[in-house]
Amino acid sequence: MSDAMSLCKSCPIEQAVNLIQKKWLVLIIRDMFFGKTHFNQFKENKPKLSNKVLSECLKYMEENELVIKIGNPDNKLETEYKLTEKGKRLNKVLFELAEFTIDTDSYYLDLKDSDRDMIKDEFKDTLEIENEN
Repeated sequence: MSDAMSLCKSCPIEQAVNLIQKKWLVLIIRDMFFGKTHFNQFKENKPKLSNKVLSECLKYMEENELVIKIGNPDNKLETEYKLTEKGKRLNKVLFELAEFTIDTDSYYLDLKDSDRDMIKDEFKDTLEIENEN
């Protein structure tokens, strides 16, 4: 074991995976980057996501400082969820997942290179990925 690794309480990759492995969590974070903020918006296009599971997931995300809940006690329908700085830092993870699929899935490989690049650029913009040039 290297000196650097001996400083770690546990593997940082394992810790990150443990943080985001809860079912639906990554997709909810993706939805937030795409502008969704309300409970019912997170359920759109997810017919198997129950209210109970979504509620538990959002609570877990709050407890782990990935999102903040901005509530209106007079109207629960106005409650919003926003990514924290910690949650926003998962943008590169989401982009890498998208890019992996675009670069390896047969559907995307059948597209023109320019179309694949356009899709990647859209994800970069939405996920607020800065160009490193």
